[in-house]
Amino acid sequence: MLTVDNTLPPPRQKSDDLVPSRYALKIGKIDALVVSDGVLPLPTSTMATNATPADLAKWLDHMFMPPDKFDWPLNVMVARSGDQTILIDAGLGGQFAGFPRAGQFPQRLAAAGIELEDVTDVIITHMHMDHVGGLLVPEVKARLRPDVRIHVAAAEVAFWTSPDFSHTVMPTPVPPVLRATATSFYNEYRDRLRIFEDRHEVAPGVVVRLTGGHTPGHSVVDLTSEGERLTFAGDAMFPVAFDHPDWQNGFEHDPEESTRVRVGLFRELAQNRGLLVAAHLPFPSVGRVAVDGDAFRWVPVLWDY
Repeated sequence: MLTVDNTLPPPRQKSDDLVPSRYALKIGKIDALVVSDGVLPLPTSTMATNATPADLAKWLDHMFMPPDKFDWPLNVMVARSGDQTILIDAGLGGQFAGFPRAGQFPQRLAAAGIELEDVTDVIITHMHMDHVGGLLVPEVKARLRPDVRIHVAAAEVAFWTSPDFSHTVMPTPVPPVLRATATSFYNEYRDRLRIFEDRHEVAPGVVVRLTGGHTPGHSVVDLTSEGERLTFAGDAMFPVAFDHPDWQNGFEHDPEESTRVRVGLFRELAQNRGLLVAAHLPFPSVGRVAVDGDAFRWVPVLWDY
């Protein structure tokens, strides 16, 4: 059962985690839980493909980050609204060599007392492997209920039938793996997909809406209840985006549209003062956005222990 209890598990439930890997909060009547799926080591060059190497190096040094590689956080969410338990994205899974510290969400859900069999709905922000790969893990597939509803944008499904990587700047081995993973996900779950066009209410106060940009069918999820709001923004923004919203990421299939989407979401969040969670902001990735001249300012919430 999903609650806002952040206490440690009983001593008999031993964990190798050195730090907390889940953070719970309430959005009105909606229970929400941010869960770390782990981290992905990636080259820093993918962080800002249209920035000069000198400008990127200056920003990395300013942020006390290493010059060549960085650990890319990976977060998923769970929300409970009424009698529905909704998983938002599913992490990487354990089938990809080179990412031994990712694919953690199943055991971290279990440590939080959430059973995969209780998940009624899954929302996929987009079909990159670090968002659908977790659903391809055999133990996860075996435990998901046969009537689970998986919500994904029509534009996303259409894109992955013949994906275009011509505007991305990814490490060479990545595109074939992305393509194969998206195909496997679709083939495995095609009978359980609930495809939407622009906007769909999955549960009371839980709405998924199409943004495009990062991928043509990229979507964000809004949790709204009793005047409170949280947006799970998927891959619409990354840590560098607050200081440099015009810097483009190597994994964006439409970099120019991604910039417009990112700035639009930042301005929306600054205006409505809602909470932001994103897949690749440092865990627990809960905070607010403020306008700061031509850029933006990230204001993390104080942890509520």
